[in-house]
Amino acid sequence: MNATPLSIPDVILFEPKVFGDERGFFFESYNQRQFEQAVGQSVSFVQDNHSRSAKDVLRGLHYQIQQPQGKLVRVVQGEVFDVAVDIRKHSPTFGQWVGVILSADNKKQMWVPPGFAHGFVTLSDSAEFLYKTTDYWAPAFERCIAWDDPAIGIVWPVIGEAQLSAKDKLGVLLADAQLFD
Repeated sequence: MNATPLSIPDVILFEPKVFGDERGFFFESYNQRQFEQAVGQSVSFVQDNHSRSAKDVLRGLHYQIQQPQGKLVRVVQGEVFDVAVDIRKHSPTFGQWVGVILSADNKKQMWVPPGFAHGFVTLSDSAEFLYKTTDYWAPAFERCIAWDDPAIGIVWPVIGEAQLSAKDKLGVLLADAQLFD
């Protein structure tokens, strides 16, 4: 598995070695030793999540202010544009974002460490999104930054109108958000 730090070096793109022929394919989707070597620390995942979204559904930018979650994300059906935003106040990349296309075809995965807000938009007719988390879901600590905050300036490849949940419509600007020290 290839591990490539992105423009925010703490966010890492993983590309598996895929073995395939006319019968199908095989790849190792997770290897604890290789993952920890790439991220440079011991990581323990406690929860796996699976969501399905229709075209133009935009989820995010989510994070938990306490019990922060690191997320290893991937797509098993369809295609999404996945984004991580550094919201660690004292980070040299504070307020910056990185985005990649994750799809069932490219089989890439992205590591979004704790201290980042995360979101994605579905580019295909539908997409199934899987992710491992380093801490449990804690609704009392869940926060949302506005997906279209001009201070962050994410360039979302939305073709139609972004479809948001009621919660995501209430996302706050980065300047007003609770952040990590």
